[in-house]
Amino acid sequence: MTLRRHFLLTVTLGLTLGCAGAKPTVHASAEPGALERVALVHGGAGPWAVAGYRMGDYALQQLGLPRGSFKLEVIHHSPAKVQYTCVADGAAAATGASLGKLNLSLETTSSPEDVATTFRNRDTGQSLTLRPSASFVQRFRDVPREKLGEAGQAVLTLPDAEVFETVTP
Repeated sequence: MTLRRHFLLTVTLGLTLGCAGAKPTVHASAEPGALERVALVHGGAGPWAVAGYRMGDYALQQLGLPRGSFKLEVIHHSPAKVQYTCVADGAAAATGASLGKLNLSLETTSSPEDVATTFRNRDTGQSLTLRPSASFVQRFRDVPREKLGEAGQAVLTLPDAEVFETVTP
């Protein structure tokens, strides 16, 4: 199923459910251009980068900040291994954070279990730390290179809880 078709199906189902009394919902991750935005920043749209995108998009909504805000600070914690650092590029694609704006940084950790990304509103101090969910890690760890695009598309359509979870302080 193409991204456009998935988006239209999601909107149609959401509107249909809305007529039955439920709130219509469109997953923000289903927005047209999400995979292209990830690929533009990262060079591809594999599952870990798309997960970072999903996390960043969710964090912006929770913190009430627009994409590209200088008020946002993003700190990605992970081992210096491409699979895990891909999340930072996805978060950058979603939020507009960058090294040049001095609002994106990487803190190296020793264990894959420590992979997490903290999003903070500099003005309010409100922060949110997200990490890939256990089911995501199990399903998408070490995806073969030739399957990365397909896996990234799958991540775009999964419920939030199957992609990431909140780290409680």
